[in-house]
Amino acid sequence: MNIWELIIVQPMTNILLFITMLVKNFGVAIILFTLLIKLLTIPLTAKQVKSRREMAELQNDPQYKKIMEKYKDDREKLALEQQRIYKEKGISPFSSCLPLLLQMPIIFGLYQAIMRAMASTPVELLKLERLIYPFLDVSKIIPIQNRFLWMDLGQPERLYVFGVGIPVLAILVFVTSWLQSKAMAAPDAGGDPSMAATTNSMNVMMPLFMGYLAYQYSAGLALYFVISNLSTMLIYALMGEMNLKNLNPFKKEKTTEPAKKVVDSTLINNGEDDIPEKQSEKTPVKPSARSSAKRMRPKKKKD
Repeated sequence: MNIWELIIVQPMTNILLFITMLVKNFGVAIILFTLLIKLLTIPLTAKQVKSRREMAELQNDPQYKKIMEKYKDDREKLALEQQRIYKEKGISPFSSCLPLLLQMPIIFGLYQAIMRAMASTPVELLKLERLIYPFLDVSKIIPIQNRFLWMDLGQPERLYVFGVGIPVLAILVFVTSWLQSKAMAAPDAGGDPSMAATTNSMNVMMPLFMGYLAYQYSAGLALYFVISNLSTMLIYALMGEMNLKNLNPFKKEKTTEPAKKVVDSTLINNGEDDIPEKQSEKTPVKPSARSSAKRMRPKKKKD
């Protein structure tokens, strides 16, 4: 037995089998196992929520906005300044990724645990026996009844309607993943455009990826995804972090355009309010006394 099986697969397999012994249904056991995982990871979820709030507040910070504007053409300098601000304010921008990073080994471990728990052939049963803890008597539930509702939990889920297989769970996984990413999205604070673009891309790619896994792999794993997404949204709603306005398909994005300034031609010179209009005709110049006397002097007659 390798380290992966010892730390991840074996505990998950035994927990699933133990819950199955209590509820007598493997599908219900997967649902309860998912809720148990969510309860155990609530501290990490709370830390993620705190990090999201801190990042949203930072995006509105005048100093942060000034730095973003100052170094917008120097990505290296901008990254250094951002790290300095994160350190000063005690913010970890990557702490919000912890639940996702933790979820990946759970996903792969759970898939293996489900397949191991549903062993049916002699070879598979022998491998399962090596994983079961000595104090756990699962002889009454082995082999596992893998039917739950219309699905075989060990096979990719399809609901056949008029001979057409519809991947109901895969669709539910995609929809709930998308709703989760939209409803849990932090409000746009006008921060780093590259960060916003990355977030928008992830909000599309992750639901597609999760839906693909649900479509391709066992129904038990897809069931875990659906319950995990729904319970995550419930936890965030209880924490007051659900932004249901993002789910409105008719919501218009707010765009701030600079107001057009109409400048009067008479107010151009140094911002003065009262500037005389240009005269179309020149004001006649009053002749001086010398020029008047010269004009009145009689001309000499030529001989």
